[in-house]
Amino acid sequence: MANHEIKSEAQLRALIGHPVHELVLVKSADRITRPMKIFIEQSPFVCLATHGKSGASDVSPRGDAPGFVHVLDEKTLVIPDRPGNKRLDSIINIIDQPELALLFMIPGVLETVRVNGTGTVSTDPALLKRFEVNGKLPVLVIVVTVTEAFGHCSKAFRRSRLWQPDYLPDDKVPSLAELMSGHLDLDKDTTDMLESAIEQDASDNMY
Repeated sequence: MANHEIKSEAQLRALIGHPVHELVLVKSADRITRPMKIFIEQSPFVCLATHGKSGASDVSPRGDAPGFVHVLDEKTLVIPDRPGNKRLDSIINIIDQPELALLFMIPGVLETVRVNGTGTVSTDPALLKRFEVNGKLPVLVIVVTVTEAFGHCSKAFRRSRLWQPDYLPDDKVPSLAELMSGHLDLDKDTTDMLESAIEQDASDNMY
C-alpha cells in the first residue's frame, strides 16, 4: 500500500487534474452572503467539525428547529449547545484550538452550505436568551467568526440518494446502546438497562 500513497499536491493534480471551472476557485466568500443566510435560516441540521491541540479531530451533529443557528451578522453565527452526554469533545476542542468547520443541510435539498471559521464558547446572558425553548436556556453557546463560506454541490446527495428511500437498510441497524457497548461484552440485562436510560434521557433532556 505504501507504494501507492499520494504524498503531495503535485501527485494528486497529476492524477485528478485541476478544478473544472474558474468559478470553483472563486466561489468562496469571506462572509455569510444573503443567499447563504436564507439557507442557514431554513436549516435544522449542521455538522460541527473541530480538532484539539493534539490534532485529534471530531465531528458532532447539531440539530433543532430550522434556523436554530442564528446569523447575527455577515461575519458571526451563534450555535446553542443543547444538553448532551457531557463529553463536551467539541467544546473542549474549541477552547483549546478555535478553528472549526460547519456543514449545513436541509431535508430534501441536495445542496449544502459550508462555513469555516473560528469559535469561542460564551455564557453571555443576552446570547443565551435568544435560544430559550420551553422556558429553558442553553448553558452556553458557540460564537463563530466566519472566515470562509460557500455553497457545496449536490453530487454526494445524488450518489447516496440520502433523501430518497432507495438505500434504507434491509437489516436492523445497531442501537446506540449497542454502538456504545459493543467492545464491552455487556450482558443482555445491562444492555437493556442502557437502552432504557438512553430513551429516558432523550425524552426528558432535549432542552
